[in-house]
Amino acid sequence: MNLPYLFAKRYLFSKKSVNAINIISGISVVGVLVSSAALIILLSSFNGMENLILSMYSQFSPELKIEPNQGKLFDANDPNLLALKRNPNVIHYTAILEEKVLLQYDNRQYIGTIKGIETNAIDYKAKDSLIIAGNYNLLQDSVPYTVIGAGVQANLGVSLRNSHNKIDVYSPRKGAKNAANPADEFNIRSIQPTGILKSQQDFDNLIITPISFAREVLGEYNRVSAIEFYVKDKTSIAKFKNDLQTQLGDTFVVKNREEQNPTVYKNVQVERWAVYFILTLISIIALFNIVGSLTMLVLDKKDDMNILKNLGANSALIQKIFFYEGLMISLIGCVGGLIIGYIFCYLQINYGIIKVEEGSNMLIDSYPIAMRLTDFIIVFLTITTISGLISYFSSKISVAELNKLESGN
Repeated sequence: MNLPYLFAKRYLFSKKSVNAINIISGISVVGVLVSSAALIILLSSFNGMENLILSMYSQFSPELKIEPNQGKLFDANDPNLLALKRNPNVIHYTAILEEKVLLQYDNRQYIGTIKGIETNAIDYKAKDSLIIAGNYNLLQDSVPYTVIGAGVQANLGVSLRNSHNKIDVYSPRKGAKNAANPADEFNIRSIQPTGILKSQQDFDNLIITPISFAREVLGEYNRVSAIEFYVKDKTSIAKFKNDLQTQLGDTFVVKNREEQNPTVYKNVQVERWAVYFILTLISIIALFNIVGSLTMLVLDKKDDMNILKNLGANSALIQKIFFYEGLMISLIGCVGGLIIGYIFCYLQINYGIIKVEEGSNMLIDSYPIAMRLTDFIIVFLTITTISGLISYFSSKISVAELNKLESGN
């Protein structure tokens, strides 16, 4: 029989002689409940935003990307790369040629980045989800077309309705120096835009063209900037990446989506844990209500403690009673908060209670929420650990002060 637990349970639910103790205990439970619910809701909100942001990037970022370890270009006819192209686990393999170029449209100029890809590189994906205006079309009747980033469109004032004005693409011609006509120092090609990509920082300055057009502009007919591809077996991407890196050696670097967009992933995680620690500090303040509750309860039950001491109870047993009391207050509040947080998140996921403000240009109509079991475990362990420490030291100090009062009398 756990005697301290039985006394703690009795004291928690029984009526106290001073009504203020009941009120303070209730406030303590509510404080823990609100803190736990807030932690779960906000962490789930960040999960939802993280999934939304990363899904936007994943629409355009391949699962795996191969880049040269040194320099910007490499020969795509490397035997290991050609073998990878024939690998049955590899799908949508495409060579990429990417470089900065000067863009001119209707007397406006802008420094952008041309990205030449194989025309069917992202055909299998929802192309319309990438386009904010026009359509995704890179090649028709052997004529190359381009899809441009929102930044390019905004700076050049490109109009998709005007089919006569094309974008002129300038790239320095290799080996050309001090030409009599400055235009002879550049490769110049013109191309018709057919679509505009949704605004996204990483590809606002892009113009996407067939790789054949990019080769003509850049004068690179044999080398490429990167190789992008997807794999059939989504469950073993990490293992496939590691095996491929071992096979290619130090000449190439194999990157997954997180390594391709390190800033995005890092910012999302930093913001998430920053909010977690801030709310944890607020929760600690709320948990200190337990100190006041236990202190007043010790004074209220002073006569009971004297009876227990006369029956042979020592200070350690009495301290455990109030320790369990504080722990039970926090557990009730924590479990209640987790339940409320779960219910709120469930309703938001399924019914979208909180809507996104109209006219905010968001891709969704309600705030995204994503629940993870690890968040519930983390919040539960955080609240119980902090409340356990507070209850321990509070009960120890309170019992020690009670002993001093008794010895003084």
